[in-house]
Amino acid sequence: MQNFYRGCRLTRELIELRNAIQQAQKEVGTRFDFRGTSAGIEFQETPPTLKVTGDHQAQLRGVVDVLETKLAKRGVPVNALAWAPAETLPSGSMKQQATVQQGLSSDHARTIVKTIKDLGLKVQPRIDGDAVRVSGKQLDDLQAAIRAVRDKSLGIPIQAENYR
Repeated sequence: MQNFYRGCRLTRELIELRNAIQQAQKEVGTRFDFRGTSAGIEFQETPPTLKVTGDHQAQLRGVVDVLETKLAKRGVPVNALAWAPAETLPSGSMKQQATVQQGLSSDHARTIVKTIKDLGLKVQPRIDGDAVRVSGKQLDDLQAAIRAVRDKSLGIPIQAENYR
């Protein structure tokens, strides 16, 4: 038996991300408090980045809240977005960018492997590209490893898949 840990890999979730962004764009376009302003959301496919704009800080935060609400409703993990600090544009409006995190960085993968090894279970974790594979004979040990990794707050979404 094997478990497979990886960060947010947007295959199915990329479709849900696009749908959530379209819903948020539609709501921003129709809401009365955003009408006639520079409030908006833009999405670039490669590399996957979001750009949110608003007239001032409160409006920018409102647009981000709308986007995060739509993401949560569609089942896309909100912590898959790494937000940069808000910037003031020369026109006086503000923008904020977010990159979509895909896969695990080597630091996060090493942290997951260390967490699993510290449990003392009869499982063998190994780093496999942007994922961590864990193999073991006992299903209970593998489930305990899943629980331990999910309980450790890494700041990234973790997906655990079971393979036989």
